[in-house]
Amino acid sequence: MNLSLNKYVIIITVITMFFSCVKNREFDTPETGCSDSDFTFISISELKGLYAGETRQIHEDLVVKGYVISSDKAGNFFNTIHFQDESKNPTEGMQIELELRDAHLFFDVGQQIIIKLKGLYLGQSNEGYKIGGVFTSFGNRSVGRLPKNVVFDHVLISCEANIGIEPTSAVISELSNAMLNTLIVINNVEIKQEELGETFAIKEEETIRTLVDCFDNELMMVNSGYADFQSKILPDKKGTATGLLTKDNNQYQLIIRSVNDLEFEQERCEDFIDEFTSSSILISEIADPDNNAGARFVELYNASEESLSLKGWNLERYTNDNIEVSSKIDLSEYEISGRGFLIISPNVEEFKNVYGFDPDVSVGTNSPADSNGDDTIVLVDPFYSVVDIFGVIGEDGSSTNHEFEDGRAVRKLEIAINNADFNSAEWLIYNDTGAEGTINQPQNAPLDFNPGVR
Repeated sequence: MNLSLNKYVIIITVITMFFSCVKNREFDTPETGCSDSDFTFISISELKGLYAGETRQIHEDLVVKGYVISSDKAGNFFNTIHFQDESKNPTEGMQIELELRDAHLFFDVGQQIIIKLKGLYLGQSNEGYKIGGVFTSFGNRSVGRLPKNVVFDHVLISCEANIGIEPTSAVISELSNAMLNTLIVINNVEIKQEELGETFAIKEEETIRTLVDCFDNELMMVNSGYADFQSKILPDKKGTATGLLTKDNNQYQLIIRSVNDLEFEQERCEDFIDEFTSSSILISEIADPDNNAGARFVELYNASEESLSLKGWNLERYTNDNIEVSSKIDLSEYEISGRGFLIISPNVEEFKNVYGFDPDVSVGTNSPADSNGDDTIVLVDPFYSVVDIFGVIGEDGSSTNHEFEDGRAVRKLEIAINNADFNSAEWLIYNDTGAEGTINQPQNAPLDFNPGVR
């Protein structure tokens, strides 16, 4: 063999040896032995039970096992492995922090792992439990990454066959802490409308995107700015989302392992309509007692037989002759039963002391329920339309047909439909002037008032 040929053979041999030793995502998984040693295991639940409120080191010869449910292959997980107690229908989940890049080359999703706990640290963060090394800051200990040189002394691969993981079916409205650090799948979700067209994450920044179901329930989705799908555009369809359930600041979050965890192939949810207008909701009484400003209130009445939600409704006040809203009350969390009332008070203690019962809504002073008799009160539906009004916007009520200073304005019993145009003929208006057809008869609480009665 001549010299040139020898050089060629040597170069080819070196290149072959080099690439056969490289461990990255483009090459075969390295050979890793499994363990079938006869350990005595504790459950994940029992392991969590060792936590007593602060990070502690485990000194006992304890061993736990679980099934791997996370993967760092796409870069959305980093130096952590999540595992749960069963391959399907799990009851517990945890995570282990470790210094191990490309952990998926050693630990496949669905693979059972065995963790020797002696010497590891146990802690809790955001109601989820974790084990690993130790991290100390200003004398405070927390769970940190297990050093790379001891990872395989503690984390072993079981010889049990990998049969895969079956995610637990869940719905956003019924998520619970029992599901933390387990793999779940949520059906009929989509990316929030306002985020369509955005990428999964901002480059090099952890980014929160929002999953929403057809009932407007939301779930945060956490994406790494270093994931290989960071720059991909969020899908604009509806479907299933699979991922690890975690929690941060009392909010549940989902972490997907790759874009394949989002199977969005269906048409998006139709807009779920839960906001309604009605001609039957009206202002029935506005009170400004002459003897007690603390006993003021506004009463709304539902003239229909059906209970009606006030989601999206607002009560507004235009003070004196203002043409801009001075204050408003969001009524979204309330509903009024058929032929029922909603009593709104700016002073709940004084209201109860005067009238003998609690108001339905407690608000602050200077609110629409705290008018001194010369303001305009407006009821606005979810579609920003004025549906009922007392007074005239831009006109101070003093000495007019919509003054109720030191008195009250009461809707006549025959009026059962709201009116976006003020009509003084629909009202009995008491005050201390008697101008323009009003009644000059100041009203005293409680005798001259009857909140909740029509």
